[in-house]
Amino acid sequence: MKVIGITGGIGAGKSTVARMLKWAGYPVYDSDTRAKALVNEDNDLRASVIAYFGNQVYSPDGQLNRAALGAKVFSNPEALQHLNSLVHPAVKRDFASWVKIQSAKGCSIAFKEAALIFEAGTEDSLDAVWVVSAPKEVRIQRVAKRDDLSREQIQDRINRQIPEEEKRKRANHIIENDGSFPLAPQLRFLLKKEKNAQSVN
Repeated sequence: MKVIGITGGIGAGKSTVARMLKWAGYPVYDSDTRAKALVNEDNDLRASVIAYFGNQVYSPDGQLNRAALGAKVFSNPEALQHLNSLVHPAVKRDFASWVKIQSAKGCSIAFKEAALIFEAGTEDSLDAVWVVSAPKEVRIQRVAKRDDLSREQIQDRINRQIPEEEKRKRANHIIENDGSFPLAPQLRFLLKKEKNAQSVN
């Protein structure tokens, strides 16, 4: 089974691409959704978060208090980096289990949607990485409309990610999502290319 990463800067449209792949019948691992679930479900991760940030980051019902945790990592790069160092290994374990399940089902291609594939150094666990790309101004406008954030807030999030040019250089394939060329034909072309490569091998 081939496992392909789907990534891109904020507002590039990686989640849209992931949804289209799901609609086409391909299994897609949503790293962000799973990370949010694991901070509640993974006992080792929960214990590590409490040990570093304190009991108050969890509500009495046992669920993560995202506002309390957010207050601790907001404008604190060191705390955010430590949180990521706790969450990423848990997601890595969960993803490995998911891959085994998909492989056992006989899937030939599976996908991993993640915003921080290059930033987290997880590209080595994937067979290829497809980068969804769009110009910065287009991305800012999309996020402003979607999340009701200020331009400054969006720019701050962009600055925390690897530059778009670097992502494009490290991609195995680039999916252009600037609105000038539909996504569906690009995905059909890439999927056909992957299937042809597998049939040759």
